[in-house]
Amino acid sequence: MRKLMLILLLTLPLVAQDHENCPMHAKHVAEAGDRVMGFSHDKTTHNFRLLEDGGAIEARSLDANDAESVAAIRTHLKSIAKEFTAGDFAKPVEIHGRMPDGAETMKELGDSIEYRYEEIPNGARVRITAKPGRARDAVQAFLRFQIGEHHTGDPVSSSPAEAPDHR
Repeated sequence: MRKLMLILLLTLPLVAQDHENCPMHAKHVAEAGDRVMGFSHDKTTHNFRLLEDGGAIEARSLDANDAESVAAIRTHLKSIAKEFTAGDFAKPVEIHGRMPDGAETMKELGDSIEYRYEEIPNGARVRITAKPGRARDAVQAFLRFQIGEHHTGDPVSSSPAEAPDHR
């Protein structure tokens, strides 16, 4: 019994940690992201946009002449659009260490969500559209999770349905 109490007391601080605000968690997300996505967070910018009809995932190279980063971004986001369409959220799980908020519902309601890959200057975008209701709410919960995890500073409330081009 004493051993059990000791184990509980020693592990309680680990369970009670706020992982989203832990510097080590942020470091892990950045390192796992670089590995899984195939491009460096230091050379790129990531944005997650909440729009009236869903949202968008965007990534751009900070250097327009960095063809390697632009190509890696486009390869990754093209893959993400296909995987999410198939209900495969393994990459976000690998990056974040858990299923992102909204992703289970996105899998469940996959037929009512569209993932469209688009090339943009210096990068790419996955435009995600869903009808009002649970599907759109799940998409936006997923994007809010990403905003918090990646510390992008993107707004966490919806904007008009057109994703800005930010050239």
